[in-house]
Amino acid sequence: MQAQNSVTNLFLGTGVPGLDVVLAGGLTRDRLYLVEGEPGTGKTTLALQFLNEGARLGETVLYITLAETAVELRSVAESHGWDMGGIQVEEIIPNENALDPDQQYTIFHPSEIELGSTTQRIVAAIEKYKPRRVVLDSLSELQLLAESPLRYRRQVLALKQYLTSRSCTTIFLDDRTALSTDLQVRSVAHAVLTLELADQAYGAERRRVRVVKYRGIAFHGGAHDYKIVKGGLQVYPRLVAAGSRVESRRRQLSSGLAELDQLIGGGLEEGMSTLISGPPGTGKSSLAAQFVHAASQRGEASAMFLFEEARNNMLNRCANLGMDLSGAIDKGLLTVQQIDPAELAPGQFAHAIVEAVERGVRIVVIDSLNGYLNAVPDERFLTIYLHELLTYLGQRGVVSIIVGVQQGMIGTGMTTAVDASYIADNVIMLRYFEAAGEVQQAISVFKKRGSAHERTIRRFQVNQGGIKVGAVLKNFHGILTGVPTYTGDGTGHGHPLDGAHG
Repeated sequence: MQAQNSVTNLFLGTGVPGLDVVLAGGLTRDRLYLVEGEPGTGKTTLALQFLNEGARLGETVLYITLAETAVELRSVAESHGWDMGGIQVEEIIPNENALDPDQQYTIFHPSEIELGSTTQRIVAAIEKYKPRRVVLDSLSELQLLAESPLRYRRQVLALKQYLTSRSCTTIFLDDRTALSTDLQVRSVAHAVLTLELADQAYGAERRRVRVVKYRGIAFHGGAHDYKIVKGGLQVYPRLVAAGSRVESRRRQLSSGLAELDQLIGGGLEEGMSTLISGPPGTGKSSLAAQFVHAASQRGEASAMFLFEEARNNMLNRCANLGMDLSGAIDKGLLTVQQIDPAELAPGQFAHAIVEAVERGVRIVVIDSLNGYLNAVPDERFLTIYLHELLTYLGQRGVVSIIVGVQQGMIGTGMTTAVDASYIADNVIMLRYFEAAGEVQQAISVFKKRGSAHERTIRRFQVNQGGIKVGAVLKNFHGILTGVPTYTGDGTGHGHPLDGAHG
């Protein structure tokens, strides 16, 4: 008989993408773990991934089921494209004879007979296969058989001692369907993972995993989003920007338009976040695409995440403005990802951005802030999610550009979804104004932390010739009100916008 492993830094991989990161390495060998969650949270899928990983490494693995049949388990495996050939399955389920009245116990309580029999069959399976990884599904059956909390705890403790003495790394599944829920097994287990399922008012349900405890391990706390897809669970570790700082010299990235660079003080600094804000139709997305186009012209990689506009529509619109983003995609310099807010968890979105940064992108565009707002179920935490994400991008020296749609079309009463001064280092404002019987557009920089910038308001145009930043609108007063006053050019004649075309 082998002694229990005393080396706490010797880990087993779970086989679940992202979960080992949350667990700071994986599961310590030869310990007992509890995975708890209501039906439908993916406990069986996680357990099969854990055993599949062991089988892949040539280990003997065993699934002991007290509820589901081997046929049901194979059905789950087939739905994910897995081969159960390397996994031993032991069914410890009452057979159909239990329905025969002649087989019912009369003198002894059923639990006195069945619990002892169940335990013996579990031990016999361990002795037969001598596995390195074991899954017991589920504890609710044991708890119902034990009836009293004392007997249940003693039974679990005895199993724990027996399994660890056999050099087994064991996962107990608990579906919380027993008559009473208690913390008996939590105190016995080396680590406890809780799988949560939250229904949303609209869109797909949201799944999260929490590590409640893990003795001796500095795991990543908090709630981490996960999804069940073909191939099993995928965990998206919560983004913690503090551990991602990279020191580097910050360059200014040009927009490719001399007048715009002049307005924003030379370009956008690496590691800075920029909010392009304005009412619908002012050219916010086109302006963001201009920075991406300029980066691709320099041979630098970018990533765009679209919450609202269709990918194909965006590419066609940019092509009409003289920006060949499709060519940048073909060269591998640009990735454009269409996001469905109803199906996206915030952790999954953050994971996609982290992957893009690790591929070497220098510019990240989020279009739009309002779409991202819809992807976060609880609006109270939007700014915290976004601030952590932008901090991470800033520490990696990435230029982040967020498009923000303002409510209202004209005047000073326009509002934004969140506090722009909190989330962004720079704020570029686009506005409509009325002049000479036409609706015109203006651009200005309201805030810039990286360098000095112009305080002027310039004319802004988006047409077939592309984006044009014109001259300063110095002959007008009150442009931000939307209905400015023409102060004249001192000659007494001329069109009010003469000289503002740049």
